[in-house]
Amino acid sequence: MMTLIEKAAQYIANAKQIVALTGAGISVESGIPPFRGKGGLWEKFDPMEYAHIDVFLKNPKKVWDVMLKEMKEIIQQAKPNNAHLGLAKLEQMGKLKTIITQNIDGLHQMAGNSDVIEFHGNFAWLRCLNCSHRCAMRDVNLDVIPPTCSCGGIYRPDCVFFGEMIPMEALTRSQSLSKNCDVMLVIGTSAVVQPAALMPMIAKDSGAKIIEINAEPTPLTYSVSDVALQGNASEIIIKLIDTLQPLV
Repeated sequence: MMTLIEKAAQYIANAKQIVALTGAGISVESGIPPFRGKGGLWEKFDPMEYAHIDVFLKNPKKVWDVMLKEMKEIIQQAKPNNAHLGLAKLEQMGKLKTIITQNIDGLHQMAGNSDVIEFHGNFAWLRCLNCSHRCAMRDVNLDVIPPTCSCGGIYRPDCVFFGEMIPMEALTRSQSLSKNCDVMLVIGTSAVVQPAALMPMIAKDSGAKIIEINAEPTPLTYSVSDVALQGNASEIIIKLIDTLQPLV
């Protein structure tokens, strides 16, 4: 009888188009706390007080000083873990096409994945509120807060705040990929935040197999996922690739 890892590897081996949906759980091992749940950023910072676009526009100094400065330090120190590197390996093997991520840390690109749809933008980049000039977060000095562009405008992270819409191109492309994939990997996401949580449903309705890798059960686990692998994402993905390699 097949183990769950063997079953998942067989689905991947037989697939022609694989898409991954990732959430904060995949980056926890890289030292980036999740937003929700135990130990999450929203336990420390009230998102309506520090992560809403209206609050930022009204008092950018407060948001930069209290939350964004700390996030900059955390994300700049983070490196891809074995789960990120494993997904890059799946792309190198010709199996994984695209990653749809809810994360803003840029670790998938750092690991080597070439096609990453960022639902919530990327905290590694800043954009001027005045002239829209973009620059790398690492190049900005926070001795003066809020940081400003050469034009005098205030820089904001190039990611989606509460109260803002997800970029339409990211949403429509994600929906199309989800509809046309034959396997979707769902990794490190609670599967409750919309519209990202819809992607496994779209994939499932179109006949795709859903392989879920999460530390804890989610709303997908017992009703949508064809294979639910519970535990540490890095360990599971390493085992999955080891099992897959003789099959491809």
